[in-house]
Amino acid sequence: MIRALALSICLIAVPAIGTAQVELSFYGGVQSAPSSDISIRDPEIMNDDFSLDWEGRSFDAPVYYGIRATRWQSPTFGFGLDFTHNKVYPTDDSLPAGYDVLEFTDGLNTLTVNAYRRWNHALGDLSPYVGGGIGVALPHVEVTNGNSETFGYQLTGPAATWIAGATMPINDQWSVFGEYKGTFSSNTADLDTGGTLETDIVTNAVNVGVSFNF
Repeated sequence: MIRALALSICLIAVPAIGTAQVELSFYGGVQSAPSSDISIRDPEIMNDDFSLDWEGRSFDAPVYYGIRATRWQSPTFGFGLDFTHNKVYPTDDSLPAGYDVLEFTDGLNTLTVNAYRRWNHALGDLSPYVGGGIGVALPHVEVTNGNSETFGYQLTGPAATWIAGATMPINDQWSVFGEYKGTFSSNTADLDTGGTLETDIVTNAVNVGVSFNF
């Protein structure tokens, strides 16, 4: 997955050198998620529907983080790839009886193609921006319920993201930024018993990060 991400970033960055500004961004922050409904369907074993309350535990290993590559076609418009390592753990009292593990902690990953609009130096040194995009969810699915023990990365469905923030330059090449970032993922995961787990999850994050421009 990391090799594929690096290749995708290179495909954006290399053609842009000399023709447009390329920005590589790295960020972390505090990420949370509201509750979501879980539907487990396995005709051989069980059908189960319940709701889970999630928490992000952003600073527990593996930590929450993101990597972004943006190609600015003009001073105000850009597009690029955004990989985010979201995480969701069930709260201590929300996991139903019979389940030992049900979480996406390594993580509830999303890869999206985004477009951005920015307003350079609209607030003094600050340049506000907004963005959004669509892509795919690539979570690490972990489910253990006595009948099933599923553990591994899967492509589980579509994802979307929306972003609003502001950036401030440090010098000609480096800048820092802060933002709100939300994600939505619609997940249909395969269980090792042949059944499926379905859930739609929204995450909310407040990020801080650093960008390198070339």
